[in-house]
Amino acid sequence: MKDYVDVEERLPILKTIPLSLQHLFAMVGATILVPKLLHMDPSIALFGSGIGTLIYIICTKAKLPAYVGSSFAFIAPITAVSAQQGLPAAMGGIIAAGLIYVVFAALIKKFGTDWIDKLLPPVVVGSVVIVIGLGLATTAVNWAGLGEAHGNIFASKEVWVSLFTLAVAIIGTMFFKGFLGVIPILIALVSGYVLSLFLGLVDTKEIIEASWFAIPKFIAPKFSLSAIIAIAPVSIVTITEHIGHVLVTNNVCGRDFTKDPGLDRSILGDGLATVAAGLFGAPPNTTYGENIGVMAITRVYSVWVIGGAAIIAIILSFVDKVGAILRTIPEPVMGGISIMLFGVIASSGLRMLVESGVDFSEKRNLIIASVILVLGIGGARISFTENFVIEGMAFATFAGIILNLVLPDTEKQSEEQTE
Repeated sequence: MKDYVDVEERLPILKTIPLSLQHLFAMVGATILVPKLLHMDPSIALFGSGIGTLIYIICTKAKLPAYVGSSFAFIAPITAVSAQQGLPAAMGGIIAAGLIYVVFAALIKKFGTDWIDKLLPPVVVGSVVIVIGLGLATTAVNWAGLGEAHGNIFASKEVWVSLFTLAVAIIGTMFFKGFLGVIPILIALVSGYVLSLFLGLVDTKEIIEASWFAIPKFIAPKFSLSAIIAIAPVSIVTITEHIGHVLVTNNVCGRDFTKDPGLDRSILGDGLATVAAGLFGAPPNTTYGENIGVMAITRVYSVWVIGGAAIIAIILSFVDKVGAILRTIPEPVMGGISIMLFGVIASSGLRMLVESGVDFSEKRNLIIASVILVLGIGGARISFTENFVIEGMAFATFAGIILNLVLPDTEKQSEEQTE
């Protein structure tokens, strides 16, 4: 007799709800962190992730269990665009990013995936992922109160909160087992919030005065060429992350989802989920590894459970008391979590380079990685016209792709000559 719940299998409602809540808890910590960093309403992120997940389920014909939530990869360009042009322009860039997914889905359906490996080899993707993590390092440090010391920094309540939150996140990631090991970010978030309450760092008045029901503050998109150029290229990197998540889900569920429903449908779902996020004013969406972890632990792979989590997220986005709690999370709590989380993002780029066996004694790889890292972390920018500017991560990504295409692969050439 099987000891797991299959993808299409529907569970009784009393069993579905607790399992759906587990998936929601697994992603909510990271998902609400993104809008907090972007100075957006976290309720919008819950709404966007719920709607996006339902769209993803429809696109994959309810055959691929995956929850989509806010993507960290877009934080730096969205922050830059929002500061210069406002959040509506950033939403236009997010929609464009989702449409790139749609284009990739069509190309994959027609030509397969081999061309992606040639366009985006590990040396390019890994280096860009490192830029994504390290580019956010200053934000994390400043939020934690560790950017500039004034007098005795350890006399600061904010610093103690950030260090405590960081410690809980590290301990949880290292030592928690089972389901608790999947939600260390949420545990750290709650722990830091409780300590902040005791230290008087939380504005409880906003929570008390918040109504029980309120419509999230949706943001209509505006389209700007410079915003699109700054934000949309990041999707090229997150698409490779998506493919990795699907392959891991294959192993967990014992199925080949790249064939049924197909990788093209999966990427299409992720793209349309991101388009929907941009239309409503939410952060861009991406598939979450945490939810794959929940499935591996519970051995429940039901799409119905994932859909239940999405519906609960949508309902909670209209509960303003929940929104008020999320809005009042102090910066030091977010900073403490971010120190580890952004570091993990950068480290995952390093792991990609190591696991892919990228040889840095090969000058070609060394040049590509070096240029991407300096341009991306250094915040390089190039202006063609007043409204046509490429900077930061987008600039680094384009430079990496171009170098990968034009620099000769001397190692491959030498192997061909040897043969």
